[in-house]
Amino acid sequence: MIEVIPMPSPRTGWPVRPLALVCRLAPFALLLASPIALAQQADDPLKLESMDVTAEREAAPSVTERSDSYTIGSTTTATRLDLAPRETPQTAVTLTRQQLDDFDLTNATGALQAAGVNVQRVETDRTYYSVRGFDVSNFQVDGLGLPFSSEEQMGDIDTFLYDHIEVLKGANGLTANPGNPAATVNFVRKRPTRDFQAGASLSYGSWDTARGELDVSGPLDDAGHVRGRVLTVQQDGGSYLDRYSLEKTLFSAMLEADLGDRNTALFGYSEQRNRPNGIMWGALSVYDSEGNPIDYSRSKSFAPDWTYWDTEDKQTFAELTTQWGGGWQSRVSLSYREIGSDAEQFLAYGVPDADTGEGLSTYASKYDRIERQLLGDAYLKGPFELFGRTHEAMMGANWSRSTTRWSSYDDAFNVPLPAGFDGDYPRPDFDNGLTSGADYTVYRRSVYTAGHFSVTDRLKLILGANHTRLDSSGYQVGDEHSYAESKTTPYAGATYDFGEHYAAYASYTKIFSPQHLLGASLQLLEPIEGDSVEGGIKGEWFGGRLNASAGMFRTEQENTPEYGGFDSGAGVSYYNTVDAISKGYELTIAGQITDNWEASAGLTHLFSLQDKEG
Repeated sequence: MIEVIPMPSPRTGWPVRPLALVCRLAPFALLLASPIALAQQADDPLKLESMDVTAEREAAPSVTERSDSYTIGSTTTATRLDLAPRETPQTAVTLTRQQLDDFDLTNATGALQAAGVNVQRVETDRTYYSVRGFDVSNFQVDGLGLPFSSEEQMGDIDTFLYDHIEVLKGANGLTANPGNPAATVNFVRKRPTRDFQAGASLSYGSWDTARGELDVSGPLDDAGHVRGRVLTVQQDGGSYLDRYSLEKTLFSAMLEADLGDRNTALFGYSEQRNRPNGIMWGALSVYDSEGNPIDYSRSKSFAPDWTYWDTEDKQTFAELTTQWGGGWQSRVSLSYREIGSDAEQFLAYGVPDADTGEGLSTYASKYDRIERQLLGDAYLKGPFELFGRTHEAMMGANWSRSTTRWSSYDDAFNVPLPAGFDGDYPRPDFDNGLTSGADYTVYRRSVYTAGHFSVTDRLKLILGANHTRLDSSGYQVGDEHSYAESKTTPYAGATYDFGEHYAAYASYTKIFSPQHLLGASLQLLEPIEGDSVEGGIKGEWFGGRLNASAGMFRTEQENTPEYGGFDSGAGVSYYNTVDAISKGYELTIAGQITDNWEASAGLTHLFSLQDKEG
């Protein structure tokens, strides 16, 4: 009997599939056996012993589309190094393409809820995301990104362009500096494929929402050295809210080429346009003047039909990946992103009188915003030998420039509204002149490095640091938006395998993040600074196709922003600062539990989010 057992790949540790080797050698085996068969044909037939073939379940992939998997083989969001979930010393949740498709998670709001992110929709087209009690301020695309220049995400993000979404929970001061104690969300793009594939879908759902999708990918020459991919989405529909509708258009085109044996280049462009009408600005009053809760219908909205909040997100990107041999690889990435919005908004604010229902007043604003981001990143990583063991090292640098301009023209301010107001209000002319605005530029320069050290067969250490300098100049709401800050943030992590399926882990990093928010005096808040620590146990089964973790975390930071109020003269919100402590535990499980069942679940319990004085 011949038993074929999968052996681990020397580079990734995932089992390779020996059956492919058997299939490739089969024709040669038949060719060698044919003379023997001819010699035996005239005599007794040749008798062969039976052969049993066994194999482990295939390991989790790093590209998730068409993988039928709810977990991933390795991620780079934490350190740029290719680490399996079990090797990553923080809680990490991945939404694979299969999971996004199975649950029809077509936008970031629904997808991130499934990843254990707290989603708070301020209005119809503005959303806050928070993890472990702190606001998420850093979205990345293929590992590149800048913190939000406002405190929230404006508009909808469609998930159709992405292979998977990685959510690294806790502070990430190594590759996403300035650090943020909540989470780093990394949207990983679909790439051109070496084999031709195409898919299209049409759907029609609630509130007359129609959606069409098209995805075509494959080689553009006979040898497959040049590959392309085109993706597009068109969606149009209404809502459960009165007068609200959304039209969304999405397009992306990519070209990938092999430049010799070592280099691969990628060029691409993507654009998403959102055209919502009847948008809400601000929420409905929850209580009346006597503190009684107000009973609204599910569809209630104060927004007139002329309101809108159009957004556009255009991205041009390029990459050059080089294989230097011996497992060493470099990547140079460039990205230009332009995020624009144009809105006419209407707010009905105030507290209705408990007897008459009167008490609401108007506030209308015409708002224009443009943000231009230029980002560059280059890193080199690979294995090296030291003291008879193989380790990994990574070093890199990045640079970015972000320019933000916005203006607000206010009108129809403080006009009393009748009781029972239902959104019927004429569009004002917005001809009173500029009310407030901003124009500022932020430069970021970072160098970073990390090593993954194999101390023993069981104990692995990750040590790294990031040094970042940030400079800002310009103005916001009439005051200076200027600072010059630099900071070195260390990162330390460890994993210890204490069984075939289990590993203990711990990590520590510093927090540093200059703020764009304004205080009560309409000046910039002081930078956020603090420490974040996490530790727990991770499990891995079926060759990495099922992963679980149980961890505890504690974050302590200074100058945490807390909403202070709204300055009607300047037309902006202002914030106070507190020193906060967040601590709790988190449980996750994701992957294949049987041949026919995939699972993804999580639980976060926040013991406290409190002022350090409390």
